[in-house]
Amino acid sequence: MGLILVINPGGGSTKIAIFEDEKCLLKHTIAHPHSEISRFKDVLSQRAYREEAIREALKRERIDLKSLTAIVGRGGALKPLASGTYRVNRLLADDIRSGRVQTEHASNLGALIAYELAEELGIPAFMVDPVSVDEFIPEARISGMPEIERRSLDHPLNAKIVARKAADEIGKKYEEANFIVAHLGTGISISAHLRGRMIDVNNAHDGGPFSTQRTGSLPVTQLVDLCYSGRYTREEMFAKITREGGLKAYLGTDDLREIEKMIDNGDKRAELIVRAMTYQIAKEIGACATTLCGDVDAIVLTGGIAYSQRVVDLVIERVGFVSKNIKIYPGEHEMEAMAVGALRVLRGLEQPKEYT
Repeated sequence: MGLILVINPGGGSTKIAIFEDEKCLLKHTIAHPHSEISRFKDVLSQRAYREEAIREALKRERIDLKSLTAIVGRGGALKPLASGTYRVNRLLADDIRSGRVQTEHASNLGALIAYELAEELGIPAFMVDPVSVDEFIPEARISGMPEIERRSLDHPLNAKIVARKAADEIGKKYEEANFIVAHLGTGISISAHLRGRMIDVNNAHDGGPFSTQRTGSLPVTQLVDLCYSGRYTREEMFAKITREGGLKAYLGTDDLREIEKMIDNGDKRAELIVRAMTYQIAKEIGACATTLCGDVDAIVLTGGIAYSQRVVDLVIERVGFVSKNIKIYPGEHEMEAMAVGALRVLRGLEQPKEYT
């Protein structure tokens, strides 16, 4: 089958991996120091810089680009799309270049970099389950204010692959079972999966539980007052909500390992804030259970925060009544998910979706 290059751009780094079939031969994280990233006016203008960093990293690892069969790039916050593996075509690349996306994020660069490298090599480029996968039921879109519609922007790449792993463990097909998947990372998104469709999820930028850096849902009238207080610009408020909130705002750090040391050393405030975060996670899981009418085959906890046994135990303490099947898959499985999605197409097991 040859080698598959997987590209996953994040805020301060770009992760790459080389797969031979399902076997990961190489994983590497390319750090992008703030001093370098801050030189660019926006995310899109970082494309050439990140692409060159990828080329240099592969050269150091003695990976010849001509040995690649396909390239898979992380799909970003594009227009609402169905779940699946997409062939990255010119229209998709042009939409990213033109800024026709729902929000600015480094993940938008994944498919674009994959496309440009693949065009040069004459091989296919793919993206799998982009951030904007939308399988909402109609009721999930209604916000309570006609001018604002709830949007499906979250972590479908990781959520769907761990749901499939959980389905295998309980002896069912993903398309025949119901799951609640809690992706616990820098942003926390908790999704309800009804027989293979992600019918509802909190947008980690807009609401849900607070996380290491994000505020999650806030009391709306107090937020409006703060926005119009004159104390902060729009950009400063956005930063407070998406990058400087949560654990970081309360405790001065977003490193959960450091915070757990604080708790172990008797810091009662740190203990309260972590308990509050797990309380909100559990409450959101409970809300998802209602969207599935209580028919939940398993609850799945994933993401970097799921490495914390303290957090996992505190969540399970509150949600065990929802389902006795609670599966833990710490970390992110996005690189594997992208490789597997491309392999399904390359092996003829499914047809690639076309971006139109």
